[in-house]
Amino acid sequence: MTDLEQVAASHGFTAVKSEPVNEVEGTVHLMHHAASGARLMFIENDDANKAFSITFKTPAADDTGVFHILEHSVLCGSEKFPVKEPFVNLLKTSMQTFLNAMTFPDKTMYPVASTNEQDLVNLMDVYLDAVFHPDIYRRPVIFEQEGWHFEVERGDDGAARRHVNGVVYNEMKGALSEPDSVLYDGLSAALFPDTTYRFESGGTPAAIPTLTYEGFLENHRRHYRPDNAYIILYGNLDADRFLGFLDERYLAPLAAKERGPLDINPLGLQAPVAPAPVVVPMATAPENACAAVGFVIGRAAERERIVAADILMDAIMGANESPLKRALLDAGIADDAIGYVADSVAQPFAVVSLRGARPGAAERLRAIVAAEARRLAEGGLDRELVRAALSHAEFVMRERNFGYPDGVVLAMSAMAGWLYSDDDPAAYLRFEDVFASLREKVEEGYFEALLRELFLDNDHRACAEVVPTESDEAAEEAEAAGEREAAAELTEDEAASIREAVRALREAQEAPDAPEALAKLPQLSRADIGEAPAEAMWEVGECGPWRLIRHHLPCRGIAYAYRYFAMDGLAFDELPYATVLACVLGKLDTSRHTAAELDTLVQAHLGNLGFAVEVHEDAEDRERLRPMFVMGSSALDEEVPWAAHLAEEVLRETDFSDTERIRDILGQRRIAMEQAFASAGHSAAMARVASYYLPAGVVREALSGVGFYRFLKELLASFDERACELSAKLAELSRRLFTDGGCTLSFGGDEAALAAFREASSPFGGMAGAPVLTVPAPEDGHEAFVVASDVTYTACGWDRRLLGEPYGGAWLLASRILSYDFLWTEVRVKGGAYGAGFQTTRSGSSRFYSYRDPRIDETVERFRTSGDWLAGVFNPTESEMDGYVVSTVASLDAPAKARELLRRQDGLYFSGATLEDRARVREEVRAAGIDDVRALASSVDAIAGAGPVCCFGNGEVIRASDEGFNVVDLLA
Repeated sequence: MTDLEQVAASHGFTAVKSEPVNEVEGTVHLMHHAASGARLMFIENDDANKAFSITFKTPAADDTGVFHILEHSVLCGSEKFPVKEPFVNLLKTSMQTFLNAMTFPDKTMYPVASTNEQDLVNLMDVYLDAVFHPDIYRRPVIFEQEGWHFEVERGDDGAARRHVNGVVYNEMKGALSEPDSVLYDGLSAALFPDTTYRFESGGTPAAIPTLTYEGFLENHRRHYRPDNAYIILYGNLDADRFLGFLDERYLAPLAAKERGPLDINPLGLQAPVAPAPVVVPMATAPENACAAVGFVIGRAAERERIVAADILMDAIMGANESPLKRALLDAGIADDAIGYVADSVAQPFAVVSLRGARPGAAERLRAIVAAEARRLAEGGLDRELVRAALSHAEFVMRERNFGYPDGVVLAMSAMAGWLYSDDDPAAYLRFEDVFASLREKVEEGYFEALLRELFLDNDHRACAEVVPTESDEAAEEAEAAGEREAAAELTEDEAASIREAVRALREAQEAPDAPEALAKLPQLSRADIGEAPAEAMWEVGECGPWRLIRHHLPCRGIAYAYRYFAMDGLAFDELPYATVLACVLGKLDTSRHTAAELDTLVQAHLGNLGFAVEVHEDAEDRERLRPMFVMGSSALDEEVPWAAHLAEEVLRETDFSDTERIRDILGQRRIAMEQAFASAGHSAAMARVASYYLPAGVVREALSGVGFYRFLKELLASFDERACELSAKLAELSRRLFTDGGCTLSFGGDEAALAAFREASSPFGGMAGAPVLTVPAPEDGHEAFVVASDVTYTACGWDRRLLGEPYGGAWLLASRILSYDFLWTEVRVKGGAYGAGFQTTRSGSSRFYSYRDPRIDETVERFRTSGDWLAGVFNPTESEMDGYVVSTVASLDAPAKARELLRRQDGLYFSGATLEDRARVREEVRAAGIDDVRALASSVDAIAGAGPVCCFGNGEVIRASDEGFNVVDLLA
């Protein structure tokens, strides 16, 4: 018996299996807790960013979103920690590097991560008590707040009517305003008419109000049990401590309780079906029409087949020149086509989807997919394209740069297979053997056979389309059962009853947590803050004719090269053309390669090759700004020469004469922007409101905001007349922008990689043009943009520099305090928005925002009173203030991947800041007291008072606002 097996046995765990897994740079240990039935995986390696997650199998049995509401609700207080918002308390006070919960179609996951072992134990303690002993049984108001409740409003006729409010209810109103989400639900229901996947696990606005409190509790009792739990530990942690904690605090006590047999909702397999095409009417703009075909690949346990299908989809649909995507674009049936594999379900499936679909597109989609699949399967598939897709997939898996800590990513990966079979829980952590096997099979005709099986001989497939209508008849009928009464006039007694229930809810929401309850929450103090993680300062030198920013980062065999080209030689009205240039580069022919050949070379040899525009600001002088054209690339060290000469080929030799391909690319960008306005409208509102007061905001709007969107729409509307002029303009801009004099190279990688890059590079020639950019003065547009959404997104902001307020640690603390205390309570908890916050940047822009919000005026009023709250109500205990400091420092110290570190350091360099400046801010946070934060109240009040407002969202809500907006129908 190994030492770990002895440790496991001493805490009630039976060691099932241990195996080294190269892909996680460690060993995977599988265990079973005999008394409780809990399963456990320990991914042991040297990563200091440790993680824990607990997952429950929670297949939906209807559209009420009960497990989504439970995911929110269990984190609203528990037996051991009887406070209203322990989740938020942890956000405010812990060193967490990740803290969230996620509802999937068939499981609910609660992951946390931290670089501090005691902090991770604290996070585990709160999460485990939350999932196993939540306050939902003694506080029904949690269900009303997070799920749904009625409120009373007066109509224009003065009559009292009721309407539904609730955090999840409003979240799903926003989510299901997105045509892609509605299309996915329709396709999934068609493919799986007899299993859980026919339901929307997040809940639909029509069905959520049919969920009863009793049904809510009953689902928790049946599913949140240790014998339905999958626990994953990750990183360099003390197994004895963590296994002992799990056993003694939770699993053994739970096992001693009478539970009865496990009775969860069924998670079965769907027998093959091929139903008639499904049509889903949706009240949305005509250009949001979309359609998709889906093909079931197999079972989740068929790991190699699922990976192969993912690689195949990338090869034939991953870029505009991929063969199936090109066939769909050339057919002119839609503005864009995408392909992907939907996994983390029992039966993963491949999807080919159209955006901006034309009438009759669904039928033609099916025909084109079949015809092109047949052509490819019968010898038309370029095997080099498949090999390139394999290489790219392997790079992505090795880099593992998914925006989350590795422990969280690997836990999600493991659950993509483990939930459905205990045979090989670590299957989805391994990929090296799978890739090696598939490389051998390329020449054996494996992928041609897979094409036939997937698209031609598949008896498990479906087609769905979303058809825009002026009114969503299907949704209206569905909601009628629960909401027709709501539209009816209420009697005074009915209205009084609802008002009393809302009053009780507000009273519960506003009641402060008892000091003794808050004291039970585990918390670190300032004394637990260690030294800042070591970060090497960059050096500035030369690489041939270019200025070089040399980064010394742990790149682990990958090289990163970013070239920044100054754009201050462009006139203001030329800026949108620079964004168009960034959109099309890498997607058109060059003098040496077709676009398809270029895409294959990039996939085969690089991790990425991308182009973008951005603006850097001086932290002191608001008039000093640096718009830059950015080309970024990455490659394994041995492929670095390709990173140099492929990038240079694209920059120097792109042929802009193929205007039809340019039209395709710009149409895709238009659709992506319109969908972002509806799904991430808070980002659009924050960017737009910044243009009302900030010169850099004006430039960003011209490059990527509403200003660019309007330019893009006008360009597409008159494209035939302007195509030749556009081609000439792009060629001219390339010659002016891509010069040695205007180029700064940023490089991360070892010395050999830099030497190889230097040797493979050649000068552009030329000097940067003289600065001519004149930025128009910002003006308050006070706009509200109507987009295809059932909710709203509101922003309010101002430039802190105009108030004489320098950037410092106290501002970071104030941002965190306002976001997770005042705004969380007022806008999210009481107002029903899915999110709200306050941000301030080093350069000065300070903004409030709300996300998926049913209200506007009430939210703006909360923004306006934030300074008063900070000055008069904010009065934390010493322990609470320590918590804010700890969590804010942790946000500065959070581990970052090499690419993020490089880009962050580049941002500091271009804004005139240094790592010493960052360290100074960290020390200011660490030393800050209550008075330092309160001292900012008048400035916060000035920001909210002087700050203009901008809104994106639902037209009815916008027009009912008293804000006096200049209303713009953005999609008209």
